Amino acid sequence: MDRREFASSVPALLALTALFPAELKPQSAAAAAPRELMQLSSGVFKPGPVKAGQEGHSGQQFLIGMLKAGNIRLEMHESVQQPGAPHEAVGTHKHSEIWFVTRGIASLYINGAEHRMETGDVGLVCAGDQHWIKNAGDTELAYLVVTVGPPE
Repeated sequence: MDRREFASSVPALLALTALFPAELKPQSAAAAAPRELMQLSSGVFKPGPVKAGQEGHSGQQFLIGMLKAGNIRLEMHESVQQPGAPHEAVGTHKHSEIWFVTRGIASLYINGAEHRMETGDVGLVCAGDQHWIKNAGDTELAYLVVTVGPPE
C-alpha cells in the first residue's frame, strides 16, 4: 500500500470514531478545543516543512482541523526516527491514532506490550491506551500517523 492508497482509505478509518467510549465523546458542539482549529474541507493537502523534534526525530504535518460532520478533530503527519533515537515519551490521548509504517522497522508499545511493525504494517492505538513508538531497526524509520477524535 502506498501513500495515495492509504490516503484514500482515510474516510473508512474515520468510522473508528464510533468505537470511542461515550465518556470520551464531546457532550455538545459547544465543547471547544483549547485552541481553535480550522474546519477542514475536502481537498488535497501538501506536506508542510520538515521540522526537527527531539534528538533523532523529525516530522512534517499534512493537515489538522475539525471535520464538518461534528466535533471531530482530524490530524495527519509523517514522523521520521533515526537509528538509535530515543523513543517518544509514553503518552495517552483522548483521540485514537492509526500508524502506517512507510519504511523501516518500528516497535510500537501499547499498554505494556511491544509490537513489531515493518514497512506496510498498520497499527492502531485506541483512545486512552498508553503508547510510544521507536525505531527498532538499523535504518531510518518513517511512518504516517492519522489521529481521529475529540478536540484535545
